[in-house]
Amino acid sequence: MRRVLVTGGGTGIGRAIAHAFAEEGDIVTICGRRISPLEDSARGREIEIRQADITREADVASLFDSPYQVVVANAGFGKASKLAETSLADWTATVETSLTGTFLTFREALRGMGPGGRLIAIASTAALQGGANIAAYAAAKHGVLGLVRSLAHEVAKRDITCNAVCPGFVDTPMADAAVESLMARLDIDRGDAVAKIVAGNPVGRMITPREVAKAVHYLAGAEAAMVNGHALSLSGGEI
Repeated sequence: MRRVLVTGGGTGIGRAIAHAFAEEGDIVTICGRRISPLEDSARGREIEIRQADITREADVASLFDSPYQVVVANAGFGKASKLAETSLADWTATVETSLTGTFLTFREALRGMGPGGRLIAIASTAALQGGANIAAYAAAKHGVLGLVRSLAHEVAKRDITCNAVCPGFVDTPMADAAVESLMARLDIDRGDAVAKIVAGNPVGRMITPREVAKAVHYLAGAEAAMVNGHALSLSGGEI
């Protein structure tokens, strides 16, 4: 039985990850800015909820009153826009949530994490390639992958691993927002927008949150002890 922290655990990928660990009997804590989604995610399950903004140093420190064996930095933010139309506020929010939040989470986790510990970041295929209209998001996720690969070298001698899962479009509210943005920009219906979004995926569909959760569960397991500094592409062959 391990203590597991999942940031952004109230919705989408984070919720699925938290549920997967809870089903295995692990002691799971989820955190997020909004209390209502956290309560909904934890309902009927043995999951602790903590309200915290992972871009705030003091909030992150408050989560680590005792060590975790597995820390999943899942919280992230991004919306589609051309770089010339991206506001500084949107750029800052994207980088602070996706990259700075991961840095703060992992830094605090390492202060108490012992041998066998697992640090896992939810990155994106945007960490592995660029794309039109996602410059801020791709830049932040490229940063996350650089952090993961560098940190993997630092923690290896401590018997701790640091890896990233890089999914393509996952069927979550964030993907739904991307669909709606494409519908508005191109004046097309939902079916056509979804088809455009998954066109680069040879399987031809969005990824399920459960599939991401299972990849995270593998990286957190003993059988993945020699997987370190890895970017696990979960994209149906897109990458």
